[in-house]
Amino acid sequence: MTVHFIGAGPGAADLLTLRAARLIRESPVCLYAGTYLDPEVLAQCSPEAELIDTQGLDLDRIIEHCARADAAGRDVARLCSGDPSLYSALTEQTRRLDALGIAWDVTPGVPAYAGAAAVLGAELTVPELVQSVVLTRTQARSTAMPESEALAGFARTRATLVLHLAITRIGPIAAELIAEYGADCPVAVVYRASQPEQLVLRGTLADIADRVVEAGLRQAAVILVGGAVGVPAECAQSHLYDPARDRSVSASGVSDSSGAAVRL
Repeated sequence: MTVHFIGAGPGAADLLTLRAARLIRESPVCLYAGTYLDPEVLAQCSPEAELIDTQGLDLDRIIEHCARADAAGRDVARLCSGDPSLYSALTEQTRRLDALGIAWDVTPGVPAYAGAAAVLGAELTVPELVQSVVLTRTQARSTAMPESEALAGFARTRATLVLHLAITRIGPIAAELIAEYGADCPVAVVYRASQPEQLVLRGTLADIADRVVEAGLRQAAVILVGGAVGVPAECAQSHLYDPARDRSVSASGVSDSSGAAVRL
């Protein structure tokens, strides 16, 4: 058997990859985090599948369910919100599975930040405005952040900043970021992107905390900060599509004397 760690995307069932949907249908056991998952995703499971909500389980209990399925020769669909490469506890789970000799694999999904950016209709890397995206979180009652990853350090880059698992600290976060981004820096908060309960709050670092408190958001929201989050009145053209770019050179980097591309 195999434990399939599957990126369930930001919520909407039609954002599952074809591979994810197939594995969910075929797996007799499905472990999922009910806090974040849209019920429509679970509707992909076989009617006979055993469904286990992990939101109240610790790591030992989760691995016990995987070991029990392994003993019975039953594949497990281990659903992760967004993409398994971000804040999914993939490392600690797979190390336990390795120690038990249980096979596993990973199927990527649409990450939460991409789902949020799609809802906003935003490109997070606008030419000559910002070309980097920082994906991070802050510490509250969770595991400690590495000392080298202080929020202020990321803020100094003025990259597009995406904060996960941080909505309950929006006030102090916004206050800290103002020093580098400015009080009028655009901010967007996207709650349950692509799900029926989806909510988008737009504002600036000066007022976004009040908007979040007024909306009563406490979880399942992504915070996006930076100039690209707003709607830039003007922006530079990318080199790829710039009309002034010399297109006489082929992909191989060779052209003939007339400027026509030469096939190699």
